[in-house]
Amino acid sequence: MSVAVAKALTATPELLAGLNYLLPQLSSNATPLTMGDVEAMVHSDAATLFVATEGGDVVGTLTLVIFSIPTGVRAWIEDVVVDENARGLGIGEALTSAAVDEARGRGVHTIDLTSRPSREVANALYQKLGFERRETNVYRFFIEPGEGWTGSKE
Repeated sequence: MSVAVAKALTATPELLAGLNYLLPQLSSNATPLTMGDVEAMVHSDAATLFVATEGGDVVGTLTLVIFSIPTGVRAWIEDVVVDENARGLGIGEALTSAAVDEARGRGVHTIDLTSRPSREVANALYQKLGFERRETNVYRFFIEPGEGWTGSKE
């Protein structure tokens, strides 16, 4: 198997189809993407979409988000997914390595990512690649459409 990893620079029907094929393997509640969604991703100044292909088929993706804050240039790796039929072939490592190289070239100081504890293989890969587990809390705030900020939940 010969896998190529590259930045997605244009939105194509093939990319849209590949992303929508992989999306249910990433999240059980994700809604299908539109061509407009893919165009927004590939033209984003903050996010870089990396795509792994084999024989023209999308077999994995990773999104690298880079942003400047008062303490420096930081990055997050998000939405890493490798097709279940292509796992164990080094695709996740190739995608992550491409993202680290891109971040390094853009002056990033640190790259963060999250991975569920149940994703044992993915967690082992990130540790093998030099990512260190952090002792921190991750919080999520859900923004409901049409609702304004109401402050504390008390």
